[in-house]
Amino acid sequence: MKKIFILTGEPSGDKLASTVISKLKQNNSDIEYSCVGGAYLNSLGIKSIYDLKEITYIGFTSVLLNIFKIKKKINETVNKIIEFKPDILFSVDSPDFTLRVAEKVKKIDPNIKTIHYVAPQVWVWREGRVKKFKKFLDHILLLFNFEKKYFDKENINNTFVGHPLLEKSIKSKTDLSNLIPKDKKIISIFAGSRSSETSILLPILIDFIKLMTDKFNDYLFVFHATEENKNYINDNIKLSNLDNIQVISDENVKSQILSNSVFAVSKSGTVSLEICNAKIPSIIIYKMNFLNFMIVKFLVKVQYANIINIINNKEVIPELIQNECNSKKIFKSVVYFLKNPALMDKQINDFTNTLDEIRSKTSSADEASSVLSSYLIS
Repeated sequence: MKKIFILTGEPSGDKLASTVISKLKQNNSDIEYSCVGGAYLNSLGIKSIYDLKEITYIGFTSVLLNIFKIKKKINETVNKIIEFKPDILFSVDSPDFTLRVAEKVKKIDPNIKTIHYVAPQVWVWREGRVKKFKKFLDHILLLFNFEKKYFDKENINNTFVGHPLLEKSIKSKTDLSNLIPKDKKIISIFAGSRSSETSILLPILIDFIKLMTDKFNDYLFVFHATEENKNYINDNIKLSNLDNIQVISDENVKSQILSNSVFAVSKSGTVSLEICNAKIPSIIIYKMNFLNFMIVKFLVKVQYANIINIINNKEVIPELIQNECNSKKIFKSVVYFLKNPALMDKQINDFTNTLDEIRSKTSSADEASSVLSSYLIS
């Protein structure tokens, strides 16, 4: 029996990995799996060797403060993978964790095929990393076609598979009438999947909702949570005494809530593609501690945080980053859009054109699972 070890470093990677493995399971039932993952991979019957929360850190200072824990976890993970003896180590995103593990695994057992899904953003910073990847990666799966040139240059096997969040999936309809009052318009809120993100953004977002509530009474604010952080969000909302907030973690319900929203406020990240794909206007927010921000500002070579803005080299979707990420600025920006429907229509038109340019013609999960299958056969 062939074996695959799936290595993720945060909930978004767990979600991406599950789309590929779900497809692979349909076509190859005779595979044994183990993983570092979360709720999504667990729903496929694949148990994680430890809780994903143990390695989910964000920002340079958080990593530095936990450096010994992280190193210990990397070594523990490497040992577990070697013990499992997989044919393939399938790592997904979170390169500062997953690729460090992959490099060590490859040194110990060169026979293990290393395939990485979601190329590190070398077009944003540290382009020189590509040369190093060649030493321990057998194949890299790209979400965007413009990334190919960076890996072709170093003769690294790569395949453009497209982004799964840009695919239209058929999901069963859920009756939302018990969740959403008919007289309310929905504003979707995405506060992040990592607790370190949510802890910074949640107080700001709750203050924003208070400002909205003082001015309007016809909006319902729905937090799109993960199984891991929904209780934390709920606990904080209870303290706010606001009764116009819902917290949803069910994926099918979240998808339908989003598609029925009039607007979205989202932390910077891949979720913004999901929002754009649903044709919902939005703004992007993000905040980190001052030292992390200064380090990022020094290292990053692009002007924008959002992929849509980076591709267009202009602000299609407004970004409120760091000092601008405060409740008053978010309130002002959201209200400005809500009062200008033509502006929302223009944003939708602009990002839809961009998505059409970067969308894969096939399924990302199909393409990625096909690459994995080819390595199982060879």
